[in-house]
Amino acid sequence: MITLENLLPGHRGLAYMTQQIIIADDHPLFRAALRQAVSQAIPSAEVEEVDTIAALQAAVEKHPDADLVLLDLNMPGAHGFSGLAFLRGQFPGLPVVIVSGSEELPVVRKAIDYGASGFIPKSAPLELISEAIRAVLDGEVWLAPGIEERIQDLEGEQSEFSQKLATLTPQQFRVLGMLTEGMLNKQIAYELDVSEATVKAHITALFRKLGVRNRTQAVIAVQQMEVDAARAPGEGES
Repeated sequence: MITLENLLPGHRGLAYMTQQIIIADDHPLFRAALRQAVSQAIPSAEVEEVDTIAALQAAVEKHPDADLVLLDLNMPGAHGFSGLAFLRGQFPGLPVVIVSGSEELPVVRKAIDYGASGFIPKSAPLELISEAIRAVLDGEVWLAPGIEERIQDLEGEQSEFSQKLATLTPQQFRVLGMLTEGMLNKQIAYELDVSEATVKAHITALFRKLGVRNRTQAVIAVQQMEVDAARAPGEGES
């Protein structure tokens, strides 16, 4: 069985601690369902809910000793697996479980390759979600029944770009997100309450880390992390 022991060397066990769990999803009803699942799994857990990647960054920085993040791949500020890659780079001891409506096997495999501690389909019943939460907090990597065997036949992937993305500082990651939304330096400076010179310094640094020369190249590179890029041709089409 896959466990977190090798994947997350900084992970500290459950021993007599109140678990801090962060739910990151932009759908209020599903956040409520996840909170209920957490309550069933760990009645004493403290839960914080966020609905954007920016809010998730703030929550993780506020709770550096959090025990688990339940992360939706598609929410404001997210570019597919970019949020996962960032969290795994900046907080390697923090288990991150993907909770997603994109249940195709290549998407699941890519999430695990990028360091997720589990993958919970949004179609899963509440009892199964609670089971998954308990398993990950106990140190396991959780997948729905039968999925582990099926994804082993798929080619693994740990893209060079995801590794570069994981080296960005929290502020550089924020700037990158704003660049991909088409914001100008002046707008980014206003949003972050810093000078334009500081923004330019962040952009220069993140371009160097990502190995790109301009905004266009940065945006194209980030698109590699989108969920659609993980799907096999024809999957997810309706």
